[in-house]
Amino acid sequence: MFKEFKEFALKGNVIDLAVGIIIGGAFNNIVSSLVKDIIMPIVSVFLGVVNFTDLSVSIPSISGEKSSILTYGSFIQSVVNFVIISFSVFIMVKFINKLKRLKSTQEEEIMEEKLSREQQLLTEIRDLLKAKIKD
Repeated sequence: MFKEFKEFALKGNVIDLAVGIIIGGAFNNIVSSLVKDIIMPIVSVFLGVVNFTDLSVSIPSISGEKSSILTYGSFIQSVVNFVIISFSVFIMVKFINKLKRLKSTQEEEIMEEKLSREQQLLTEIRDLLKAKIKD
């Protein structure tokens, strides 16, 4: 069982996944700080709200005893975080796919060059054999 676990854990995909999760966690912290410390203060200048997480609405209860508080500011901040992270991942995936297509195209061109060279050699061999047969 230990041997199987070791084989599983040392596969390239598992290690890549672990690295991705660690980088994703760090990236999440960076984006959260970007939104909280830079973007939201700029947006708050235009909206006149100092802290988005403080945005809330008090909903009175029917009985009139205690009201419920709906804190939508934190939700707005989380949505902005999500949009930035999603857009960043989209751009990264698009860039990686472009690199893969470029690499694939280069490999295809190399294969075509190799095939054409092989065809040239085969043609030369064929021509030499034809010349020998005629003699």
